Amino acid sequence: MRLIVASNNNHKVKEIKDILKPLGLEIVSLKDAGIDVEVVEDGKTFEENAYKKAKTIHDLTGEAVLADDSGLEVYALDNAPGVYSARFAGEECNYDKNNEKLLKLLEDVDDKDRGARFVCTMILITKDGEVIKSVGTVEGVISRYKRGNNGFGYDPLFIVPEINKTFAELSEEEKNKISHRARALDNLKELLEDYFANRS
Repeated sequence: MRLIVASNNNHKVKEIKDILKPLGLEIVSLKDAGIDVEVVEDGKTFEENAYKKAKTIHDLTGEAVLADDSGLEVYALDNAPGVYSARFAGEECNYDKNNEKLLKLLEDVDDKDRGARFVCTMILITKDGEVIKSVGTVEGVISRYKRGNNGFGYDPLFIVPEINKTFAELSEEEKNKISHRARALDNLKELLEDYFANRS
């Protein structure tokens, strides 16, 4: 079975390939599949955005498609930035501006109230149209300043309390063991194993 990942992020595609490798799937990116489509992520939830991406590519190709949407939810900010994580500081923003805005909003928030979580929602639409959903989360705390030079996005601010390190202070390998995307993929792997078992 071929699985199209609705992304051209090579890091993301590699991570998906590594975790789903035992299933023996042929996993390809949009570019590998010769697809040049930009899906507008205008959903109000991670699930809506992931489903829209997966459904668009599935309708276009008739093949099995996997899409994800992920972001940061900060409890003191009513779970913002949420689905707006990538464009938190405006449409023309970048990682630094998003981080600056987050730190500014949390300036007067006590350390004990700086809890947050990363969320990843994955939607896989099989070739025959069945929808499989998987969610992964990781709990953390927002730092008062950037720490670490690895990763991207909010990684320099997201502290994992158990190890007292931000995602940006971890190696790619370390982060991929505990990240929200890794957890969503681990869960997806189990769901896919069940799916294949029921069809054999």
